[in-house]
Formats: sequence, structure tokens, C-alpha cells
Amino acid sequence: MQIETLKDVLHWTREFHQHLSQCLSHCADKNTDERARMILAYLSNHEKALTRVVSGFETSGDEHALNTWCMEYVNKHPIVRHAHCDAPFADLDAIQIMEAIMDQHQQVIELYRYLASRADIPSAKELMGSLRSLEEHEMTRMAQSANRFGDM
Repeated sequence: MQIETLKDVLHWTREFHQHLSQCLSHCADKNTDERARMILAYLSNHEKALTRVVSGFETSGDEHALNTWCMEYVNKHPIVRHAHCDAPFADLDAIQIMEAIMDQHQQVIELYRYLASRADIPSAKELMGSLRSLEEHEMTRMAQSANRFGDM
């Protein structure tokens, strides 16, 4: 996918969450560890919800912000798609799954942080800040929920 504007970034992010949800769901039935299966199912649903939220930003965001160019970041930091479907979550334990998910979300957060710092117009800066806050909050929720699975 060619990423040129912030709208493209949102589209990529929506696809990222959607693909991750599908991958997690697909691997949930194949993992032999019950705790890992529960975490995979939970994370799949969580990613599905994030897909819907990002889609909302994509459709209701400020047009000026969405049309802001961002090619400089993408040229310097190519966005890598979902490495863990090549090394399936079905083969990982609960801790490894969470580490992989947290790492992927941290990369998205760093993308938003950088784009916010480089934004020239306030609406683009606000959009990237809102998305960064959303991702950080959801990453924290996922980690707390995974910790609760460990208490079971």
C-alpha cells in the first residue's frame, strides 16, 4: 500500500488491526496452551474493536488533517506488515504473544508520535495525538487484561 497522506496512515492502521485480529483468531484454535488460546481470543476481539474505532476516525476526521502529506516518515521508516503471521501465534506462549502484540502496537504509537511532532496544522497534530492516546490506552488495557488471565 502506498502511504502518502494521514488518511492513508489511518487506512493502513485499520487494515493493521483487522489483519491482526484475523491472525489472532486463526491461531487461537491451533495453540495447545489454554491460557494462550484465551489471550488470543481476547486480543482478536480487542483488535476487531480497534478496527471499528480507527474506521470512525477515517470517516469523520477533519479533511484538512486527513489530507496532510506524510511521505517523509514512511520513506525513512518503512512500515513492515505483521511479521507474526509468518511465525504464527499458535506456536507462542501467552507471554510471547503479549510481547509480540505490545511491540507491534508500540511501533504504531511511535508512528503517530512522530507524525504529530511533524504536523504543520493543528488539526493534523490533534488527530495524531488522539490516535496515539487511543493506542496507548488500548495497549495498557490489553496488558492489564492479559495479566488477569495470568491470575486465573
